[in-house]
Amino acid sequence: MSRPCLREPHPVRAGAVLAGSLAAGAWLLSFGLLSVTLRGYLSWTLFAGSVAWLSAIVLAHAGNRGAAVGVAAATGVAWAVAALSVLAVWVRQGFWPV
Repeated sequence: MSRPCLREPHPVRAGAVLAGSLAAGAWLLSFGLLSVTLRGYLSWTLFAGSVAWLSAIVLAHAGNRGAAVGVAAATGVAWAVAALSVLAVWVRQGFWPV
């Protein structure tokens, strides 16, 4: 008797993750460069990240889960940078809206 060979139908490959993260990074960077103020940067990053996450959902359902992982990871990093930028300005100005 041979054991069954269970394989992933759509494996996540490192090249697809890298391609997805680079594409999403370029996408988010291009929108982030449109702004002049921190508020504009935050709004453009949130908008571009939302569109990128929607594309990651479509990629995951289409079967290219590696690219979806790369897009989602790059979006998370971009949103973290935006949040840390706001936090740095709050610390520098001594303004805490909470």
